[in-house]
Amino acid sequence: MGRAEARRAQQQRGARKALSGRPSGRAGKASGKRTGIRRFFTWKKILGAFFGTILLLVAGAIAAYFMVEPPDPRNDAVLQSNTYKYADGSIMARTGEKNRVIVPLDKIPEDVRTAFIAIENKSFYKDSGVDLMGVGRGLFNTLRGKGTAGGSTITQQYVKNYYLTQDQSASRKLRELVIAIKVDQRMSKDDILAGYLNTNFYGRNAYGIQAAAQAFYGVDADKLTLAQGAYLAAVIQAPSQYDLAFAGPNGRHLVNVRFNAVLDNMVEMGKLDPATRKTIQLPEPIKPRPAPGMDGQKGYLIQAANAELNAHGVKDEAIAAGGWTLTLNIDKKKQAALEKAVQDKLESQLQRKNVEERPQDQSVQAGATSVDPKTGAIVAMYGGTGLNEKYNSNALRKDYQPGSTFKPIVLATALETGATTQDGRKITPNTLYDGTSKRPVVGSSVPFAPQNQDDHNYGNPMLTVQEATNSSVNSVYAQMIVDTKPASVKKQALALGMQDREGWPEDKPAMSLGTMSADTVEMAGVYATFDNHGKKVTPTIVKKAERKDATYNPGSPIGGQVLSRKTADTVTKVLTGVVDNGSGNAVKSDAYEAAGKTGTTESNVAAWFTGYTPELVTVVAMFGEDPNSHGQVTLTGTAGGGRAGGSSFPAEIWKAYTTSVLSGVSTDEFDLSDADMGPVQAPTRSAAPTKDASPTASATGNTKSPTNTVSPTKTADPTGHTKDPTKTADPTKPTKDPTKTADPTKSFLFPPPPQEQQRQP
Repeated sequence: MGRAEARRAQQQRGARKALSGRPSGRAGKASGKRTGIRRFFTWKKILGAFFGTILLLVAGAIAAYFMVEPPDPRNDAVLQSNTYKYADGSIMARTGEKNRVIVPLDKIPEDVRTAFIAIENKSFYKDSGVDLMGVGRGLFNTLRGKGTAGGSTITQQYVKNYYLTQDQSASRKLRELVIAIKVDQRMSKDDILAGYLNTNFYGRNAYGIQAAAQAFYGVDADKLTLAQGAYLAAVIQAPSQYDLAFAGPNGRHLVNVRFNAVLDNMVEMGKLDPATRKTIQLPEPIKPRPAPGMDGQKGYLIQAANAELNAHGVKDEAIAAGGWTLTLNIDKKKQAALEKAVQDKLESQLQRKNVEERPQDQSVQAGATSVDPKTGAIVAMYGGTGLNEKYNSNALRKDYQPGSTFKPIVLATALETGATTQDGRKITPNTLYDGTSKRPVVGSSVPFAPQNQDDHNYGNPMLTVQEATNSSVNSVYAQMIVDTKPASVKKQALALGMQDREGWPEDKPAMSLGTMSADTVEMAGVYATFDNHGKKVTPTIVKKAERKDATYNPGSPIGGQVLSRKTADTVTKVLTGVVDNGSGNAVKSDAYEAAGKTGTTESNVAAWFTGYTPELVTVVAMFGEDPNSHGQVTLTGTAGGGRAGGSSFPAEIWKAYTTSVLSGVSTDEFDLSDADMGPVQAPTRSAAPTKDASPTASATGNTKSPTNTVSPTKTADPTGHTKDPTKTADPTKPTKDPTKTADPTKSFLFPPPPQEQQRQP
């Protein structure tokens, strides 16, 4: 075939393929046609969709601009109060009468005005009233369910305060944007700034700069210094957290950062001389004054309710806007009983006005939280002597250590993780340890040799974990946390509900002595979880909170299993031994079965008793606080006595309260059928050590002569409970199974010395 014929044949084949709709090889590519999904995503279509979307957004913005007008000022919201109710629905208090005095801009010093502009909106006098980037961040985070970001201008904040609500919805944010543009066009910048300063919520029930000046510094707005104004500009971001009268360490740090940012921004703006800036220090505000109707414990209960709302994303401004009805879990009868117990067992013993003879009594503070372990409801709370004397609640303070009330968490972790001693023995309540005071721990990279209470040595030659818990033996628990691993203990503590705050001594044996900070609510949650067989309990004071445009429901305070039932019940069984035969013996009663733990911190600056029955978990704490400097001071000498440990006033308050609220109630017994005390272990040495032995013993060796001896005539109850043979059984209660195997090792073989029975860590 010649070349001409070949070309004709090829052309004919191409023509046939074209007729069949199948482009071939280069011809198909040369045609420029796209196949498959590429036909739907051409550059022209993508660009068309993009610009079409932009046009729609622009059209929507234009329509919104013409359709949305500033509403009437929200005077109805400003004038609304919040209603707080007890669990039974009866009224506890009404708050929200607005403390506000409007002042003109010329009554506010210029440098104070500039302080607010410097931290909130440096471009205030130049912008058009909105920050599109900030709004974009806020909308994006709102749509993602992560709240709103910062970036609102002063004009936008004024619009929100004066015309709108504190609702965080996207629609409210869009309305705020449009109204802010119109307000900026229709009002002068000075009028907007004046409105903003007069509508802000500053905390302490202060709305507006004049009320804030009086509440924080006792002066009128026109007398504010730059330093005072800079602090007020800083505090509006988080009024409850940043108020120096009751801010925690983190709050103080954050408000200091913000205060310094105010001044640094003023220097950057050319409104403050750098040399002058270096001389300005944050001025401490005056002592806060409670609002009317906040007498007694009501103010503290409201503080706790508001703090819980804050923790769940309801901001101070939203609460202050009013219109809320909050029903608390507080039981009126239990609340009254707790207040009476503190009054009878502590306050009546103090001479707070007799400063010369009883100086220590002026430093004593008490706080308490009581929780129903089955529901997680906080049924009673004690915050202090009243807002006039003590503005921040002692029940919520997080600046003191829980001391030895942390030790059961160490034990729980050891049981849960199957930890072993340095010589390979599994840790159980029957495991033997050396209780020598100041014995260096073995197996830790961090040296630690804690002293026991009164430098007392325990063991003959060894003692069980049960006995060490009964007597709160520091040296045993220091070694146990090394055996269990401090990191594991911290992890378990956080799972139980404790909070990871700055200063937690991670990976250090000292953690065993409760050297982190905690409040009574946290510790109540931990022990309620023990009581609830290992299901996590998160104490909650708010039953429900409702407003016309918002609802807060805490959900179920009872969570999942964070400890096995076996571990939780074993810890409870050990803690019943503390009440029956140990440092918690002061709360023992025929009226109920109880478990608990005492705690006293270093230098006796805090004393705790945390105890529970099957029906109720209550934490009572005492703190030594200098009334002037607010620094931590010792409780020793309280009420003219000696060392004030957890087994003294806290235990007495606990017993008086618990006896009162359970009076006439058919109380239960703990169901501890899953508890496992472990096998009996024999001491590894038979010879008693000499008194002069070296203190550098192994984990299982005792190097000092014990000061406790076993009384050969004392008969121990093999179940670990001292029984009153004259006690008549309650016919309404189920009898115990006589066939149940008793634990032969829970006897209290090594009682503490007499002084420890009264003042025990």
